[in-house]
Amino acid sequence: MSSATDPWGRVDEDGTVYVKTSDGERVVGSWQAGAPEEALAYFKRKYDALATEIGLLEQRLRTTDLQPAQAQQSVARLREAVTDAHAVGDLDSLVRRLDGLTEQVGRKREEVKAQREHARHEAREIKERIVAEAERIAAEETHWKNGGERLRRLVEEWKAADRIDRPTETALWKRLSAARNAFTKRRKAYFATLDDQREEARRDKERLVAEAEAMQGSTDWGDTAAAYRDLMRRWKLAGRASREVEEDLWARFKGAQDVFFAARSAAFAERDAELRVHAEEKEKILAEAERLLPVRDVRQARQALRAIQERWEAAGMVPRDQRDRLEGRLRKIEETVRGAEEKEWQRTNPEARARAEATVAQLRGSIEKLEKDLEKARGAGRDKAVKDAEEALTARRAWLEEAERTLAEFS
Repeated sequence: MSSATDPWGRVDEDGTVYVKTSDGERVVGSWQAGAPEEALAYFKRKYDALATEIGLLEQRLRTTDLQPAQAQQSVARLREAVTDAHAVGDLDSLVRRLDGLTEQVGRKREEVKAQREHARHEAREIKERIVAEAERIAAEETHWKNGGERLRRLVEEWKAADRIDRPTETALWKRLSAARNAFTKRRKAYFATLDDQREEARRDKERLVAEAEAMQGSTDWGDTAAAYRDLMRRWKLAGRASREVEEDLWARFKGAQDVFFAARSAAFAERDAELRVHAEEKEKILAEAERLLPVRDVRQARQALRAIQERWEAAGMVPRDQRDRLEGRLRKIEETVRGAEEKEWQRTNPEARARAEATVAQLRGSIEKLEKDLEKARGAGRDKAVKDAEEALTARRAWLEEAERTLAEFS
């Protein structure tokens, strides 16, 4: 048999296969069944299988939640396989890759440790919050059904949370159990006295019903409506009687209110019919007032508006649902006339006119000077001075146009 070589191994003439490592050559097998090249190919495939397995482990460590202990076992197994490998290839590079995996597993172990510590810290915060809420319910909650249901859910939340160190877990659980027991005792004490409270509520509400029935025929609408509101406030404060008694008393109490408020509604409806006549009158007054707009003669509009306002007051009250609309229309007319008065005053104000005239004169003088400067600059060929003068003239001519419009308003 002839020999064959490879960068990472060789086959000698008697068929012995060697692999080259940093520690020198070592025998990995013997080949008698064919050409030396086939021997090298066979042992290279064994190397490729090891490299593939290491690659898969690298990928799992990067992309999955492989536990550090399991990963370390796989690294140790592969390291042993590489150390004693009957394969031809860069075994030293595989060892280096396994060293890198060992470092990654170490970092992963520290990350998992930190995550577990963080989870324990979060679990402790969750359980402390659960205990604090349970103790608040035990001390404050008076809605017994909701409180009991919430305590049951808190226990379920406790069970779902991660465990923490045993001493803290035990101490917090004792506090949670104590809070549940305290709530149960307080609930039992409440229901033990509930019958007495219901009897007292029955007596109080019978008195309120008597007062309500005594007032149902009153025609003093304002004071009696206020009295019924006070009775309702006292009814809510009186507590609840037993269900059957409560329903009967409430029917009587509400019936008395309904009698009074139905009579009041009828009286108000009659009054509203009268007020609607007033509203119709004010609609006519508004139609007349709106003909004052737009204002052409301020003095005449003011005199006419004053007379309209007097007739408006004399027309009387209107229904509440129309008051804002009608008042708003009149207010708009008043504001328009007032605005016209202010504009007229500004137009005839001698001080403002004098200021406007002075501004126009000043701007005209400034423009005249700039025009002379512009001619000089052009004659001297000073381009920058020409540009500056043209820009200044453009601005001042715009200002002058605005100032002349303002002055024209005083004409």
